[in-house]
Amino acid sequence: MLPTRPDLAEAQARAILEAVPNHPAAVLLLARARRYQGDAGQAVALLEPLARSQPKWAAAHLDLGLSRIEAGDSRGGERALTQAVKLKPDLSAAWGVLAQQRRMLGDSAGADEAQARQLGCAIADPVLMEAGAALAGGQLAVAEHSLRELLKARPTEVAAIRMLAEVATRLGRYEDAEGLLVRCLELAPGFTPARHNLAIVLYRQTKAALALAEIETLLAADAANPSYRNLQAAALSQLGEYARAIEVYEPLLADYPIQPKGWMSYGHALKTLGRQDDAIAAYRQALDQLPSLGEAWWSLANLKTFRFSDADLAAMRSQLARRDIADEDRFHLEFSLGKALEDRAEYEASFASYAAANALRKQTLDYDADETSAHLSRSQALFTPEFFAARAGFGSPAPDPIFILGLPRAGSTLIEQILASHSQIEGTMELPDLPAIAKRLGGRSRRDAPSAYPDMLADLDADAARALGEEYLARTAPQRKLGRPLFIDKMPNNYAHVGLIHLILPNARIIDARRHPLGCCFSGFKQHFARGQGFTYDLTDLGRYYADYVALMAHFDAVLPGRVHRVTYEAMVADPETQVRALLDYCGLPFEAGCLKFYENDRAVRTASSEQVRRPIFTDGLDQWKHYEPWLGPLKLALGAVLEAYPGVPATT
Repeated sequence: MLPTRPDLAEAQARAILEAVPNHPAAVLLLARARRYQGDAGQAVALLEPLARSQPKWAAAHLDLGLSRIEAGDSRGGERALTQAVKLKPDLSAAWGVLAQQRRMLGDSAGADEAQARQLGCAIADPVLMEAGAALAGGQLAVAEHSLRELLKARPTEVAAIRMLAEVATRLGRYEDAEGLLVRCLELAPGFTPARHNLAIVLYRQTKAALALAEIETLLAADAANPSYRNLQAAALSQLGEYARAIEVYEPLLADYPIQPKGWMSYGHALKTLGRQDDAIAAYRQALDQLPSLGEAWWSLANLKTFRFSDADLAAMRSQLARRDIADEDRFHLEFSLGKALEDRAEYEASFASYAAANALRKQTLDYDADETSAHLSRSQALFTPEFFAARAGFGSPAPDPIFILGLPRAGSTLIEQILASHSQIEGTMELPDLPAIAKRLGGRSRRDAPSAYPDMLADLDADAARALGEEYLARTAPQRKLGRPLFIDKMPNNYAHVGLIHLILPNARIIDARRHPLGCCFSGFKQHFARGQGFTYDLTDLGRYYADYVALMAHFDAVLPGRVHRVTYEAMVADPETQVRALLDYCGLPFEAGCLKFYENDRAVRTASSEQVRRPIFTDGLDQWKHYEPWLGPLKLALGAVLEAYPGVPATT
């Protein structure tokens, strides 16, 4: 009766208890009936003494965990479920909810383990159980081999396909995981866990619109599920729908208030809409729940205009003194401490924290400076005047995109905010679409394999080049909300793809945002980037990268004269009106006074400079690097002649 008439089930349970008071099975039935009727609090009141009196009964701890969670006690629920699976390790449902709760509580490693255990115990096949155990133990190669061998014999085994997709996801091979999960759902459309996995994989590939379609299907069957709602809010944020994301976060956090990463994500959405005080309160809530959450400390520091208190400083140092925090939390805390000490003019100690943060972060990456230099050399060899002359008329003629590129922390957000204050231009974000297209064209299946890009562009015909331009426009269309004729793509790394841009979108505008080498590079060194900027965690790598960037842009200045419009940050700060007029002339647009009052634009700003560009142009940041000059020797050495020539370019470049 429980699923359909829990009221009748309750009546039966009470009748049993009248005849046999405290009968354990009847108490459990009564508690379930109360939970099914929405009274999780009464269920908890019944189950807590039951679990104490029956300490080895897994079912009592399982129901206690589920009831506590529904009553809003996520931590208590996690503890009860952990006890349940200790007593009965094959409780698939318990592992699934545990994965969900641990992720909400900020325990990503524990969540991954629980998800793997759920996969392993949900099936009885010994090969799948072996693969599940390997997955839970982090032995991804072993799990992959077992699953591929099984699928050779049984290609429609959906549990194996889903597990193989989980392996691919753990390895960052999201396109492979997506293909596997799509196949899984073709074979079993009702396989809800696979659909949830697919939504996550789509989101991680920034395919937010597709992810939302899957999430809507999931929510139609389980509207209260906190994992689905969290993912829905994250996907809406990825699409730039921050107001809608906040509408999801607020009732979710009311229903499940103990989820520090949820509060942090809510804070990100508030910050992006300019609600700084509310964002700070959300970040504080996250830290109240999980003081070691380094990313929440960094979120406060990353507001740039925020100042840490003495108590904050002590709290960060207290967390750093612990031996049991994750490296990710540690380097976020070090970045945050570096910012706090910089604001106090304690520059030597500040640099020590920044250096420690960068060294720890660099260990997690495999950035190769030689690879960047090799890309520069191949691009210079390929993109000649003759190359472009032979391909005149290639690509989509659409003039819609305005690419702002260069290095991060070079003033690109300021330029974006100025242009987005014009009535004909829409600001979006750092769009991942062009690098994704370039990556696909490179055809590299492994990180250590050679890329065919950009050399393979020599083989593109006119139809293929036009199709790529149209693909880019289609991929970026969901980010365009205002119906304006032009839009901005502010991905700095697109400097490496100027040749591709000109080939597939010959009428797009390209703006190079440039800043003094030491100011730009050290600002990058102080910044923790979520992804994609692996060169910023070492001063020598930074100097080499900046020099390679200058050389490549100088090459395009020579090969395509006037194609790229350059804006130096120092010139923009010194004479905004002259620079803004020149910028708009390049874009073929009339001057609008609103572009000089960019700080009054209330659009969502999705970068680290979001709070800074909500103020008039200021000169404070121009020379901040000078406070750290005693420790910048490796950076200066790597920059070489580029440093002395700025804002010009060395003759040998």
